[in-house]
Amino acid sequence: MSLRDLIVVLDDSPRNAAQLDFAAGLARQHDAHLTGLCLLELLVPALPGYALGSYPDVFAVQPSLDLSARAYEKAGAIETAFRDVLRRDGLKGDWVLGKGLAAEAAVRRAHSTDLLVVGQYNAEAKSNPSMGDLIGDLLMDSGRPLLILPYAGKFEAVGKNVLVAWNDSAQSTRAVHDALPLIAPDAKVTVLSVQRPRRAEDEALPGAEIAEHLARHGFAVSAARTVSDGSLSDADALLGYASDNGADLLVMGGYGHSRRREIVFGGVTRSLLDHMTLPVLMSH
Repeated sequence: MSLRDLIVVLDDSPRNAAQLDFAAGLARQHDAHLTGLCLLELLVPALPGYALGSYPDVFAVQPSLDLSARAYEKAGAIETAFRDVLRRDGLKGDWVLGKGLAAEAAVRRAHSTDLLVVGQYNAEAKSNPSMGDLIGDLLMDSGRPLLILPYAGKFEAVGKNVLVAWNDSAQSTRAVHDALPLIAPDAKVTVLSVQRPRRAEDEALPGAEIAEHLARHGFAVSAARTVSDGSLSDADALLGYASDNGADLLVMGGYGHSRRREIVFGGVTRSLLDHMTLPVLMSH
């Protein structure tokens, strides 16, 4: 199973080059078409006077041509770097400049792809806060899986040591199957359930059946559980297990609901997005 059509979301963050190189490597591996998606809204500083909602339409309300011109200038430099990577790696691809509201442009384009590669939002970098909301909108509204890369650390490839966060939900089921093209044939795959002590006494492992299913795809799979007494959040338990076992990819369902563009995430999803330490494949 291969990926044929990928999108990488590009902006002017310090991690942009690393995200592009990662996506290009994935495209090479799968002989996939790579689209560079740049959203103009993310290149313009958010203006406090217009920050009345999650997505202020800066091009409609900002009369300053200087800010708009600078955004286009940044987009031009990002496009040049993207096309240089396409030539360097001999990749098929195209460039899309999304105008207007970032969420609407990104979700619409995401409907026609296999996978989106995006970077974790870094609040400390003082980048446009719309980027943090964008990940939520893509997750909830695009119908496509996201491969989210942490803003710290070096990640050249994924899929050799995969940790599946399993809770027997529709979202985690979808994430597992969306991740199949990313899992190497000789990968080590662990299906992990986080349980409370009283539930951990159950004889059967919660992830045993999905582990058997993945084994039928030819993967070396084991089911495991980690017991949390509440002193650690489920997200911390997952990230701790991933670190202890050298996982290079975490696969999990994303949970939440959307109302008037405000994304309300479940605790595990929100915490993972804030504190992730390895690439995460997330589906809703």
